[in-house]
Amino acid sequence: MLSLSKQNYILNYCGGVMPAKRIFAPVVGMVTMVVLFAASARAQKNELALTVGSAFVSTQTVLNPPTGDPNPRIHFGNEVEITFDYARLLARAKIFGFHAEVPVAIYPRMDLNTGADQVPKDIGALFVTPSIRMNIFSGDSVTPWVSVGGGYGHFREAGELNYYGTNPGPTSTNTGVVQFGTGLDVWFWHRWGFRAEARDFWSGAPTLGEAQTGLSRQHNYYVGVGVTHRF
Repeated sequence: MLSLSKQNYILNYCGGVMPAKRIFAPVVGMVTMVVLFAASARAQKNELALTVGSAFVSTQTVLNPPTGDPNPRIHFGNEVEITFDYARLLARAKIFGFHAEVPVAIYPRMDLNTGADQVPKDIGALFVTPSIRMNIFSGDSVTPWVSVGGGYGHFREAGELNYYGTNPGPTSTNTGVVQFGTGLDVWFWHRWGFRAEARDFWSGAPTLGEAQTGLSRQHNYYVGVGVTHRF
């Protein structure tokens, strides 16, 4: 038989320690979940992004325009462009993160206009440019970045001129492309983020019917916003 003092000691021990275990067990569980979530976040090396915005090409002057042409310049419409991007984290160094990425940009139709009936009524473009991207404050909720790379571009020129008649030039042009980009990612919810970006796809010039501009290359600017996802 236990003495009364020993019985009181055991009751006091159980009454003091067991509630402590009940208090600390959930805390330990929550800390474990946070650690696992942080480890999972570090393991998310892949990103997919989709942005939508506008494509911009500067006005170009026509060389030796037809006599009486009141507007010897080619004007490009500001059309909708869609950009897809896959990226994979390669390495981190202090606040910097380095990604390999593949931006794919498409504008299906961009209207053209000039005084004389010399140019296709519209063009379309596809750019695929493997690049290296550097993020500042990589892994934080707000991270600006810059990107540079190069790859392939394709222009589709309409088979009709902008007023009437058949386009006498080719309706397909392939070109090399250099890509420069900058943007901002804001991670607002778990693996999902907001992206704002601007890119310049510096390509060869499309064939614009009979119009000659003297340019061998042109800047294809893009500004867009959208979402990005880590996995």
